[in-house]
Amino acid sequence: MTWRNWGRTFSADPVSVETPGSVDELRELVTAHRGTGIGLKSVGAGHSFSAAAQPDGAQLRLDRFAGLLRVDIESGRVRFGAGTRLFRVAPLLAPFGLALPNMGDIDRQTIAGAISTGTHGTGLAHPSIGANVTAVQMVTGRGEVLEISPESNPALLPAVRLGLGALGVITEVEIQCVPAFRLRAREAAEPLEQVLGEWDARIRSADHFEFYWFPHTTSAVTKTNTRTDAPAEPVHPLRRWGDAWLLQGAAFGAMNEAATAFPAAVPALNGIAAPLMPGAGHVDRSDRVFVSRRPLRFREIEFAVPVAAMQDALRDIAGVVERSREQVAFPVEVRAAAADDAMLSTAHGRDVAYIAIHSYVRQDPRRLFAEAQRALLAHEGRPHWGKMHSVTHERFRGMLPQFERFLAVRDELDPDRVFANEYTRRVLGE
Repeated sequence: MTWRNWGRTFSADPVSVETPGSVDELRELVTAHRGTGIGLKSVGAGHSFSAAAQPDGAQLRLDRFAGLLRVDIESGRVRFGAGTRLFRVAPLLAPFGLALPNMGDIDRQTIAGAISTGTHGTGLAHPSIGANVTAVQMVTGRGEVLEISPESNPALLPAVRLGLGALGVITEVEIQCVPAFRLRAREAAEPLEQVLGEWDARIRSADHFEFYWFPHTTSAVTKTNTRTDAPAEPVHPLRRWGDAWLLQGAAFGAMNEAATAFPAAVPALNGIAAPLMPGAGHVDRSDRVFVSRRPLRFREIEFAVPVAAMQDALRDIAGVVERSREQVAFPVEVRAAAADDAMLSTAHGRDVAYIAIHSYVRQDPRRLFAEAQRALLAHEGRPHWGKMHSVTHERFRGMLPQFERFLAVRDELDPDRVFANEYTRRVLGE
């Protein structure tokens, strides 16, 4: 049975598909694979654009490790099965008056997959989802079951908060949650130069700020989400349907099909789309505001640059687009996030701006992405582990201060490389 990721950037024909239902069954699988040369790779939801989850050997699915396991209302710490999908988390937390502190704009991932690749949202006071992990249970490459927390094996916590699945199979995840909250969402079309000039002030004054720049134009769309005690004012269902149809559904798909067939029309199409993109202002439960529908398939690269470097980096991306003569119909997304201490984190030790370039699934983005990567690396950019990039372990050694320390943890937990695949060999080495 062929495995494909969501973005259709990678596929594989695994030698087997394993669906263990208990930790003991999982331990037996790991032990059986040790020394065989046949890798065991947990694929999660397959939402990474990179080959992080590509199963070279056996495919491991954790669908039976899902659901709510334990809630400590007083501390706000909640334990989930690692295969729980993010879109199921908010309904599970709601009866307890709790929520995740922050979310990205996609919620199809498993919890383990999201933390293992560095999934993040936006907000300068908020780090990645993995930074809120307080404990994990893991089966290592030695077949051992480890509890990793501030009280047990604490030195391993910064490694497993973003481990690329290279350290072991996460079976349970404990997350620090917060009291449930609502967000007031405001979107507006604005001149790009105005947004760039106010970037620093906006990311420091807003709870969650991001913007989209439409290539070949001087237009941007800003999204500002503010935490509020105001009563819910959800978008009318018809307006929600209309926004989804226009921004992520049939209309946007038709625009990208037209752009693929008639590239010269892209600048005009982007100029039309920018003022139409802002959705209706509303107040709603946090997850309903954070998350957007993404039915249209695309490819993506994303790099984290120092916050102060964002403006120059984005201007360089604009230069790349113009010099490449590529007609880019997808908007470029810019977000901010707080520093954290995960060894492989793109935000390790510094607040960052994330710059993401997208390409419609029927277009070939390789030349554009290669030039964009070169430009972002020049601004001390670090590639998102779950997005497309070609950075290798030789460069990561000089890019991430704790890279060698992570490799030492890997040697300790998976000496036989049970969980290695082509991607980990490229980015971590043998």
